[in-house]
Amino acid sequence: MSGLEHVLTALRSIAQNKVRAFLTTLGVIIGVMSVILLIALGESAQAYVEREFAIMGSNVLIVTPGRQETAGMFPISAGSHRKLTYDIAKAIKRKGVGITGVASNVLGLANIRYRNRQRNVLLIGTTPDFEHVRQLYTQIGRFITEEDIARNNKVCIIGTTLKRELFGDQRALYEKISINSSKHMVVGILEDRGMALGIDLGDIAIIPLPSAQQMFGQTEIMEILVGARSQEDIPLAQESIRRIVMAAHDNNEDFTITDQDGMLRTFSRIFDMLRMMLVGIASISLLVGGIGIMNIMLVSVRERTREVGIRMAVGATRSDIALQFLIESVTLSVLGGCVGVSLGGIGTVVIHALYPSLPIGVSLWAALTAFFFSLGVGVFFGVYPAVKAAGVDPVEALRYE
Repeated sequence: MSGLEHVLTALRSIAQNKVRAFLTTLGVIIGVMSVILLIALGESAQAYVEREFAIMGSNVLIVTPGRQETAGMFPISAGSHRKLTYDIAKAIKRKGVGITGVASNVLGLANIRYRNRQRNVLLIGTTPDFEHVRQLYTQIGRFITEEDIARNNKVCIIGTTLKRELFGDQRALYEKISINSSKHMVVGILEDRGMALGIDLGDIAIIPLPSAQQMFGQTEIMEILVGARSQEDIPLAQESIRRIVMAAHDNNEDFTITDQDGMLRTFSRIFDMLRMMLVGIASISLLVGGIGIMNIMLVSVRERTREVGIRMAVGATRSDIALQFLIESVTLSVLGGCVGVSLGGIGTVVIHALYPSLPIGVSLWAALTAFFFSLGVGVFFGVYPAVKAAGVDPVEALRYE
């Protein structure tokens, strides 16, 4: 018999027992669908985190006071005798290698009022390079300038959400608002960037660094953001920053430089481990499905013992018999794999419809991996029944009732 005839024979045999064939492949269907969905969810979660970091700027180095003593995604710092200052930030901008901009930041919560409306939001005191380093630009008006820093101008830039809550449809530009009881003029409205790392970028206010330091009663800064020219320039920029800050701190490395791309790599490793663990759990369903296929094929060998004897009597070889039962097993498994891949694809469409912000989809490699895994399950668990069928004594098989 040719390969096509074997496949057609296998399909006819499966069609004679539709319900049994469906129940047999159900484990494979569930296993493949689970693998597809879990891989898709893992990849979409990773893509979501990468997109959130990209919104907050790329190739960013974050300098914070205190020496990081533990490894992880974010700096957990020990005490520092020296704080970061604006002078250090200016030295980094002046002497740093491979950098495009430096922003000095002070952050805090602020109560903002306009007439009879008020809102508590995140307030960022910063310098002009912040918009380029964090890629957070204005759509109306302007950003903070060097003149605002030098003259300590009481100006502010607000997000779209804050503008809507305070001003509604009214014009906000050049209006004065109260920030922690200090009057500031609105000189810019930020672009609508949505959420990033759990922060609504439309619900923030930005003021010049000196104004924020006066407002919060501090002379130091909380962090220095440094934009590197490219990912390849990050190590060079990081080393030059370390030398500059250490020189200002009497050669004490009591500060931490966090690489944003390094945090992304840490997230990627975590997602890879979770994905492997979840796929391993989902693969158990595939193994259970394979055991079901082997069990039903052994039953089929017993039921068709007489058929095997007749085929051998008319000239079929033992390899023909083994190949027929192996192809049946593989066909069952492949059908289950195809249905599982289809259901997994439908599942990702449903999840995306329910959560549009999640960039979920079935990747080609995930579909192929699940499909070939199901194919491998059919081959692995079909070998023993095939050998069992090929080992039937033709004389005894013809007598079998």
